[in-house]
Amino acid sequence: MEEFRSSTEDIYTRRRSSRDRRCLIITIVVVVIATFIIGILIGRYAACPDAKSADGKTGLYLKDVPDRLVKDADPEIESLLINGMKEENVRANLKMLTEKPHLGGTEGNYELGRKLKTFWEDAGFDHVTLAPYKVLLSYPNMSNLNFVELLDENGATIYKSNLTEPILTPEEDKPDVVPPFNAYSPQGDIKGDLVYMNYGRHEDYQYLESHTNINVSGKIVLARYGKIFRGDKVKQAERRGAIGVILFSDPADITTGNVSKVYPDDWWLPPSGAQRGSIYIGVGDPLTPGYPAIETAYRKKDPEEWMPGIPCHPIGYGIAIHLMNAMGGDEVPISWRGKMNTTYRYGDGFQKPGWKARIFVSTKDTSVTTYNAIGVIRGSVEPDRYVLVGNHRDAWVFGALDPSSGTAVMMEMSRVMGELVKSGRWRPRRSIIFCSWGAEEYGLVGSIEWVEHYSKALAARAVAYLNVDIAVQGNSSLRALGTPLIYRSLYEATKKVPNPNDTEVAAGRKTVYDTWMKTYPWKKYDRPKVTLPGSGSDYAPFRDRIGIPCVDIRYTWDSSVYQLSAYPMYHSVYETFYLVDNIMDIGFKYHTSVGRVWVDIARNLADSLIIPFNVSDYSDTLQDMTDSLISKFEQILTDNDINPDLLRQVVANFTEATHVFEKYVQEANKNDPYVIRKINDQLMSLERVFIEPTGLPGRKYKRNMVFTESSLDSYSGSGFPGLSDALTNIKENKDVENQIEILKKHYSVILYCIQSASSILREVDNFIVDY
Repeated sequence: MEEFRSSTEDIYTRRRSSRDRRCLIITIVVVVIATFIIGILIGRYAACPDAKSADGKTGLYLKDVPDRLVKDADPEIESLLINGMKEENVRANLKMLTEKPHLGGTEGNYELGRKLKTFWEDAGFDHVTLAPYKVLLSYPNMSNLNFVELLDENGATIYKSNLTEPILTPEEDKPDVVPPFNAYSPQGDIKGDLVYMNYGRHEDYQYLESHTNINVSGKIVLARYGKIFRGDKVKQAERRGAIGVILFSDPADITTGNVSKVYPDDWWLPPSGAQRGSIYIGVGDPLTPGYPAIETAYRKKDPEEWMPGIPCHPIGYGIAIHLMNAMGGDEVPISWRGKMNTTYRYGDGFQKPGWKARIFVSTKDTSVTTYNAIGVIRGSVEPDRYVLVGNHRDAWVFGALDPSSGTAVMMEMSRVMGELVKSGRWRPRRSIIFCSWGAEEYGLVGSIEWVEHYSKALAARAVAYLNVDIAVQGNSSLRALGTPLIYRSLYEATKKVPNPNDTEVAAGRKTVYDTWMKTYPWKKYDRPKVTLPGSGSDYAPFRDRIGIPCVDIRYTWDSSVYQLSAYPMYHSVYETFYLVDNIMDIGFKYHTSVGRVWVDIARNLADSLIIPFNVSDYSDTLQDMTDSLISKFEQILTDNDINPDLLRQVVANFTEATHVFEKYVQEANKNDPYVIRKINDQLMSLERVFIEPTGLPGRKYKRNMVFTESSLDSYSGSGFPGLSDALTNIKENKDVENQIEILKKHYSVILYCIQSASSILREVDNFIVDY
């Protein structure tokens, strides 16, 4: 029994020992698993307490997210770029750019394109190219030059305009200077009576028709430059049956009225100066509308868009005085009088019987190749997102202000950025693309061809377009044109850039922003005024075709002191390096200040983790546009069974959506790269919502429903342009029945677009409206 008991106890002991070992192993395993789970939870909720998705509902739990994906911009880069811009470099750039004439489509302009390409390659850009486009441009016949003259009853010449502008400094004495002409004017040799039409605007014709019995049909219109685009002046005259147009710059618009001190002693236009310019109202190359003018493009036999059908020629105010002295008719009202030393009359005939005005134009349209220079700094994190920086390169002659002041600044800006990239100190988060357009002066030909060529890629990837057409056209204050999303970056940049005006600094205004606020206050919003852009430069195709935010900045004169239509030397032969270096910007402080603002906006848009767009500025602008439209046209809307409250309501809904979105962005998890990408996608999509493929009524290539320029003046921006056009026509009793149908249809399009904008800003998984 003892042996049995002993044997049994041994078995029991062994079994218990085995059971204890199993329990121990199980316990160890359980402890290890529990420790692992607790470690995960501690890591999840203690070490990474904010690692939840932006909506706060679902968890996107990311491990080992690379820091560069969620890192915001390096603040030190801002000062390196701003302080890296050097006045002496901008001056040297401008001197090089203005050595020779460089009209679009000429060898001189191509040569500058090649120089810019080499400059960007030396700066360390990742990709540089010259993009060719075969386009229809326009040039005078250099062996049979254009002119205007006054003839007596026997056909003898009394006065004749200069065939070329007289040389006033050695800088103008260069080969290949194109004489004054209006591009795309048809050829012609016409004689007739003159009718003075003030600025040649729609309202000027209305005044003439309601206050006189004068009709311009069969006559030559004499109009001064200013207020509206020169092509619109010709179009208004042609619509009313005029046979030709003579354009001149009145001393009231380009001098103080005192013409005794002008160029080369001051910046005022001399009597011999004449403004060149295109009078074509179209969209890029006239023969390939809507598509790029590449080698394989189909080319129409005749332009699809409006091309002038009557001859037009520009003259200096020296010959304009002689024409006005000879004109008959009653004196014009005070508002029509300029500052020529003459009596301003309507004309419709001359004081001496049988006298006539004559326009001779030999200008011819020619197919040529123009080149855009494109340089890319590739982004380090989001290379597929593009911040575009642009300026055109072609000039009517030397173009020291338009456009070479902008190009000179852009070159220095690209040098500073390129050096930081080459040093390894910095590379932007997003790609920066520098653009030098080859034929802007003919109707945005360079930029429109490029945008059309790459519209699909740009529509998906472009963040913004930053333009400086003319860096300096005065030295009083910054002035800006822009669409609302970019306001924030613009204001922030100007607050960082030192004021180049010593007098303003002494008065306590230390930054560019301070003087801008003083000169152009936007009292409603307590900030400087930004004007909606028209179609006067290369930002237009980016806004109208692909719907991306854009801005154009420059230093300008004080409009409360000088009532100028443009800077005095605009598009004349006297727009020289001498003008800038000795009169306009001695020391190049203002050029460099514009460059510093420009470079910081580009850096901010390219480098910030969240694209710095302010959607509330967009809703404020829509609200202002709505209030303006309804206050002006409410009676017409209600008379035609259109409810203005519908527009008010969708704008109010959009405003609410912007507030919700901004709160959502503020609370979002910035450590989640997918959340960052989602927010930026929404911000980039907002402007695109207002692009409609069918275009505005009667303007199929103008596809931005809210910000496209006025149909009566291509230079001026317009809110709700399609609605404004139709309502104006109804108000003036033009084609009323048809315009009412256009109005009703387009009103529904506007409502739809604003509703879509609200949807873009809603939560991406909850954007559908409940009914």
